[in-house]
Amino acid sequence: VLVQGEVNPDEYYVFKPTLLKGYRPIVRKHLGKKQIKMIYSDKVGTKSVKKVVVPKSERMLFALSDDESLKLANWAVLIEDHYSHRAGSPRPMDVEWAKDGITNELFIVQARPETVHSQRRMDVMETYRLKKRGKVLVTGKSVGDKIGTGKVRVISSVKEMHKFQPGEVLVTEMTDPDWEPIMKFASAIVTDKGGRTCHAAIVSREMGVPAVVGAGNATEVLMSGRNVTVSCAEGDVGYVYDGILEYEVDRVDLKDLPRPKTKIMMNLGNPEEAFKYSFVPNDGVGLARLEFIINSYIKIHPLALAYFNRLDEIGARAGATPDQIEELKATIEEMTLGYPSKTEYFVRRLAEGVGTIAAAFYPEDVIVRMSDFKSNEYANLIGGFLFEPEEHNPMLGFRGASRYYHPKYRDGFALECKAMKVVRDEMGLTNVKLMIPFCRTPEEGVKVIKEMEKNGLVQGENGLQIYVMCELPVNVVLADAFSDIFDGFSIGSNDLTQLVLGVDRDSELIADIFDERNEAVKRMIAQVIEVAHRYDRKVGICGQAPSDYPEFARFLVECGIDSISLNPDTVLKGTLTILEAEGKGRGEGN
Repeated sequence: VLVQGEVNPDEYYVFKPTLLKGYRPIVRKHLGKKQIKMIYSDKVGTKSVKKVVVPKSERMLFALSDDESLKLANWAVLIEDHYSHRAGSPRPMDVEWAKDGITNELFIVQARPETVHSQRRMDVMETYRLKKRGKVLVTGKSVGDKIGTGKVRVISSVKEMHKFQPGEVLVTEMTDPDWEPIMKFASAIVTDKGGRTCHAAIVSREMGVPAVVGAGNATEVLMSGRNVTVSCAEGDVGYVYDGILEYEVDRVDLKDLPRPKTKIMMNLGNPEEAFKYSFVPNDGVGLARLEFIINSYIKIHPLALAYFNRLDEIGARAGATPDQIEELKATIEEMTLGYPSKTEYFVRRLAEGVGTIAAAFYPEDVIVRMSDFKSNEYANLIGGFLFEPEEHNPMLGFRGASRYYHPKYRDGFALECKAMKVVRDEMGLTNVKLMIPFCRTPEEGVKVIKEMEKNGLVQGENGLQIYVMCELPVNVVLADAFSDIFDGFSIGSNDLTQLVLGVDRDSELIADIFDERNEAVKRMIAQVIEVAHRYDRKVGICGQAPSDYPEFARFLVECGIDSISLNPDTVLKGTLTILEAEGKGRGEGN
């Protein structure tokens, strides 16, 4: 039933390099549906086996324990080593195994060389070009540089997401993390609101989906079912054309491209994309976001798991009805089935997501930013309405470092810390560095470091480094004080620009004012780089400006920045830009 595709099986991903060092690196597990199973038939005169439906209680459990999956992984390594030695070259193997249903013993039943299918070249830069322009329906700011075509699907709220079909052009007012499950299947995305750094822009860049944001009236002009072409290949302005237009893609081979002196890293949040993007020439991950993993893999508010046995009491205080709480508890029970505890569900799922990214880029650095949801975004998680305040301005409210040591979230942060400890100490992925966002004062930084220590994450132990996001003017003004606390800085150019210029980065009305190249922003960046290096601290930047604006890349090179982290779809273009900048600023790259 498995070979014929009749069953969707469990999946276990084990990271070989740290497995060989004695760690337990199960970086990801996926529970399959396993609707049917094959058993021996007890009827005389019939076939020796028969297919039966698997009870739901069994389907919700993993078929193998962690110890069993690690044993099979070790056997697979031994088999691969044996045949590689005989062949005189690396020989990946396809290994089949079986488990005795009575004794629970494991057996290897077959091994044969694996046929590795050709993969898309990731060291090739693609340039999209329309063969002919058509009637313009709407325009906005372009995100990425690709072209997408398809039928329009206007979605007004997350409740209508079930209407969306893969390959359609998603058109909506604006997006938030709840939309991400369908965004990755869109051929293109168009939003009425938002600027170059809004949620839709950030996520579409990461997913490699062309997007036009801040289009104004797209949801009124574009009707569901209409064929359109979305072009982000014509500069800063993105166009939505009527009909399906022809386009071509030019590809430039960068296989022998020299590496810049400045490290080129990438921003990543989706573990499913990690191994694909790891083949792009890079120096690691400069920003690994937890928000996508929590929103898509876990979905439950951490405190709803930590306080599961007190939900009746907490719900009553929050004004929730008994029916609401019972429904919430039933949902959590179903989602966490098969895990030793409710909190272990959060810890393991988060560790698997981060572990997958860290394994994909191992041994290069992967800088993981601890959770930076705003309170309204946390409230959208299952059970979140019981724990989150209603804030008038969540962007400047209860977010980032301020949450981690606060009594209202401390126990949730503890689960994040435990997950990171699993990644580093159990999986052996010590290439993971941790980063604290939105840290408003040095004193706050000290409190967070102490909170991490309480949960087993001791700065300097087992090589653990802790960075701070430099995204507030105070991080620049007091960079010397922050250098005494943290091991490095990562400049968050989006928030820093927003707060230096006093501009709402999601407002299309003043989007033209939001510009990282503003002299005030550049002076802030130059200052923090100088101070960080004076204190022997690494400093990088995560943002699109170095890729979008060659003059900004030259500015960063001249300032001596250590690393630049870009969204995956712009890493190749950004590498060329940085090489050119280094040729003018530091001499030729090598």
